[in-house]
Parts: sequence; C-alpha cells; structure tokens
Amino acid sequence: MQCRFCKTTLSHVFIDLINSPASNSFLTKEQLNEPETFYPLKIYTCHQCFLVQVDEYKKSDAIFNSDYVYFSSYSSSWLQHAKAYTDKMTERFGLNPSSKVVEIASNDGYLLQYFHEKNIPVLGIEPTANTAEVAAKKGIETVVDFFGVKLARELVSKNIVADLLLGNNVLAHVPDITDFVGGMKILLASKGVITMEFPHLMQLVDNNQFDTIYHEHFSYLSFGTVQKIFASRELELFDVEEIPTHGGSLRIYAKHVEDNSKTISENVAKLLKKEADKGLNSTEYYNGFQAKALKVKLDLTEFLIDSKRNNKKIAAYGAAAKGNTLLNYCGIKNDLIDYVADANPHKQNKWLPASHIPVVNEAHLKNDKPDYVIILPWNLKEEVMEQLSYIKQWGGTFVIPIPALQIIK
Repeated sequence: MQCRFCKTTLSHVFIDLINSPASNSFLTKEQLNEPETFYPLKIYTCHQCFLVQVDEYKKSDAIFNSDYVYFSSYSSSWLQHAKAYTDKMTERFGLNPSSKVVEIASNDGYLLQYFHEKNIPVLGIEPTANTAEVAAKKGIETVVDFFGVKLARELVSKNIVADLLLGNNVLAHVPDITDFVGGMKILLASKGVITMEFPHLMQLVDNNQFDTIYHEHFSYLSFGTVQKIFASRELELFDVEEIPTHGGSLRIYAKHVEDNSKTISENVAKLLKKEADKGLNSTEYYNGFQAKALKVKLDLTEFLIDSKRNNKKIAAYGAAAKGNTLLNYCGIKNDLIDYVADANPHKQNKWLPASHIPVVNEAHLKNDKPDYVIILPWNLKEEVMEQLSYIKQWGGTFVIPIPALQIIK
C-alpha cells in the first residue's frame, strides 16, 4: 500500500483494530439473520509525510448510500457550534447577500440554515440523498454528489464560485484527499476563504481516542501534514484555531497562494512548533498506541462481565460511529449491553452492526431504569449527563470508557 499523498510505501502500523463492518451500517430486524460484511481496520503512519491513513477496504460510495443514518441536527451542542461559526465568519469576512457560501458535506442543512437566515446565498454539496432531502426542505439548495476536481469544474462552468468554502468533519472522510483539495482550489473565489474542521491527530494520540477510527475516516490529520497537502494544490493556510469539538479539533483557514490580501496569523507557526515539540514529525510518537487501546478493551470488558455477574442492568447512550468501533474492537455483544438509547429516529428500531445491540428511544431507558449507562459519544458527555441526569433518581451511574474507564457516581 502507498501513502495517498506522497506515494511512499507504508510499513508502519499505527494500530490494528481487527475486522468490523462499516460503523454506520445499522441493521434492520430482517438483516439480523443475514451475513454481515467485515472489513480489516488497520491504520498506517507514513514515515515520510506523517499522514495517518486507513487501508481502503470499504469504498466511499458503499458507505455514504441512500440509507445513511447520521443526521447532524440531532445534537443541540453541534447546532450551537454551527450557529456560533456562522456569526463569526459573517463578521470576520464581511459576508452579505452578494456573497456565496458553499459547504461540502452539508448533511441535513444543520449549518447552512443559519447563513440562509441571514439572507446570504448558500449551496450544499452532500453525497447522501436522504440527508440532502431534509436540507432541501429547509430551503437549502443541495447538489447530491461527491466533491472533487470534476464536480468543482462543473460548478465553475455554471458561474458558481465560493467566497466562503467550508467543510466540517469531511476532510478525513475522503479517499483521494489531493483531488478533494484540488477541487477546493478550483471552486474558491480569487479572494475567497476556505475553512475546514477535523479532529486533531495530536488529540487522538494523546487522549487515546482510538474509537474515532473507522472505515469512513480515511485520514487522521496533523496540522503540519494538512499544510503540505494544501500547499501541493497552491493553497496556503493563513490561520488555525484549536477547538474543543469531537474531543479536540482544528479549524484551519486557507486562501489562494497568490491572494495577498490576508496576513498569516502567528497561530500557524505556533501550532507547527507545538506539533514538532510533541514529536508528531517522528515515527516514535506513534508507537505504543496499540497497547493503550488494549488496556481500554480489557478494563471495559472486565467491568461489564463483573457487572453482569452481579445482575446489573447495563445500557448505553448514543449510537455513535465511535461507539461501534469501541464495541466491535472489544468484542462486546448484546449479552453484555442490553440496548443503546439514541435521540435520532433514523437509528431507533435498528441494531448496531456486529454487536447486534438494539437501538431504542430515550423513553425505554427511563422505563427500564438501568444500573449503568455507558456514554459512547464521550465527546458529548457533559450534554448527555445533563440530559440524563434523572438516572440518579434510581441510583443509576454513568460510565465513560475513553480515554480510560471512568465510573461517575
């Protein structure tokens, strides 16, 4: 296998999470008796450019199909994040009704709706037809397609260019990252701005966030590596922010290399130095990650087995993709966790892939009164614990598995 960016032959295994189905391939009742397709989930580190990447076993067009179950609008904290972003970008870059905002991977219109409310013209690009349909009902014009050089050229031929071109949690999802960035170069207006948000590789390693690894994520990104990828397509990073979403993410700002209207923030050099000081530019930094994941596996399974021996009811909350990675790596099935509650009706009355744990609504959890509630989307643990604070009434206890097993009484 070659590195997707620099074409170096990959030999350094970052972590091997064995085999699992695609993390969002939820099952219907009828599918429970059918065979499931499992794919290897082995991650490599390129020792040349330090792009951390998955072997591409699961093709993107098979993942982002018409039954895609992730809808961004079901997290109140994520909507708040999107609204704050909209206000900040509008003020910083002077966006107005003559501007054009284009979002790649616009999902159900969770973010563009706020620009739309400001009468700023928007366009969504989203490969999943069912989420795009929801966006259209909000008045968000959406192109249902994968983004890259080909689509960018088609849009430009229709006189569509972006004054603000954004993408949240999509840069890591694309199999051909250089084609994706090349498409952004084409679609960006001459004085336009690109912003991208993605989980920071440094946070993944330092905080043992191995469950954020799944087939939909082709790349795991440091700032230094992203800077190289953008530079290869004549795009320059002129600012960066470290933000708390998804356990610690980066928001990068990019412009055309030839655009001299924007100054380079000192944040760029500071973060590059921070990564260098941490050792992200050396293979040694990536060693030992497998052992950290194994400890979580052993601690969590031991806790579940001991609890079941003591006749405890165990539920989970949040049928998140990261939860499926965790459960399947640990080999946990529906004999150890009774069910997972989730607010998304598109996931309810389905079953998690491989583990076959049923997904129910929150009312089921309230009626069942479990002894333990495992929060699978740990990045939203404060939001979830506040929402489910009533479990304390019957002596319920929250359990957080990542970065280490934590029982919150």
